[in-house]
Amino acid sequence: MTSILKDIRADRRSPFVFLLVLTIASQLSFSVWWTLINNFAVNTLHFTGQEIGIQQSIREIPGLLAFTVVFMLLLFKEQTFTLISLGLMGFGIAITGFFPSTIGFYVTTLIMSFGFHYYETLKQSLSIQWLPKEKAPALLGAIIGVSSFVSLCVYGAITFSWKRFDLAYDQVFLWAGLAGLALTIYAAMAFPKYKAHVEQNKKLILRKRYWLYYALTFMSGARRQIFTVFAGFLMVERFGYDVHEVAILFFLNGAISMFLAPAIGVFIGRVGERTALTVEYIGLIIVFTSYAFVSNVYIAGALYVVDHAFFAMAIAMKTYFQKIADPADIAPTSAVDFTINHIAAVVIPVVFGTIWLFSPALVFIAGAAMAFISLILSRMIPRNPRAGNETVWPSPHQPQTVGAE
Repeated sequence: MTSILKDIRADRRSPFVFLLVLTIASQLSFSVWWTLINNFAVNTLHFTGQEIGIQQSIREIPGLLAFTVVFMLLLFKEQTFTLISLGLMGFGIAITGFFPSTIGFYVTTLIMSFGFHYYETLKQSLSIQWLPKEKAPALLGAIIGVSSFVSLCVYGAITFSWKRFDLAYDQVFLWAGLAGLALTIYAAMAFPKYKAHVEQNKKLILRKRYWLYYALTFMSGARRQIFTVFAGFLMVERFGYDVHEVAILFFLNGAISMFLAPAIGVFIGRVGERTALTVEYIGLIIVFTSYAFVSNVYIAGALYVVDHAFFAMAIAMKTYFQKIADPADIAPTSAVDFTINHIAAVVIPVVFGTIWLFSPALVFIAGAAMAFISLILSRMIPRNPRAGNETVWPSPHQPQTVGAE
């Protein structure tokens, strides 16, 4: 962490600092939206698990369409389109509270989500391109740590002010969205346009030698929905968490991640992606199984916090891809992997939302099964991944690209 701070002081207009500013902008907006949506849905719109499942499936549609980023890069530079996407997310969040109906919530969710998913796709691509391989795990951990710190401030502000000042949903959504927009404009004006080290392919690419990365990405999208959709909904529907209590949970998540994420980045750099992902998936199997049978409100909250702590381990998937990828494939593959990640994400909230009506426990048992499949896949990562050594069965050659080239 000390060396990272030295790098920031040495060059405050570096690509890494630019990524930090974008991270702050996105979290100022998205953390508010994510904290409030379950309570907004239940208390204002009177949603059940079925409606929240539909809303979350709608939220994931832009993720399924993330491959279209490749075509947008024919019109915009990657850095420019990142800023446009972040601004669109802020706009969608700002208007959320002004359309307090089922259709209105679905539409504003879709607007916000297009911005969010395009931004996250491009941010991942730029991070892998700009950050040096030897420092990438630590720098990505630092970015997550900053993200958690901003979220921590947001959750603390909501916890302190929600009841004290009798805040309304439309007001909080508006100011959160405007804050994100303001920082996006600042980033566009204060930082230079960075030159790409390698010109990115601007066409859809699928490579056979990336198959394990694609499989891990697909399973990550499937089991992640169990947490993002149903674990939070469990807190509100079954255990009756109010807005400020949800904010407290998120506050704890942010406080832990702020310190844990940079350490996890260093840990991944030392032990490698295979070991790190193995630890993550074993932990998730235990957590999801526990969700299925928990009946104590405090234990449920503790599981939620532990569950979130594993999110930083996703750094290992990014650095695994960075090590095996052709440098020109990073942008198109980031777009494709977001689409792969969201194939299951579009289906699971609706299907599992219906299952939830009959057996919430079954939803979490399915999540544990998904984590188990991910565990098996993670053991196929070699200890020293690189191009030509993508799995524990090294390829004798690098297969040709398949698909739209």
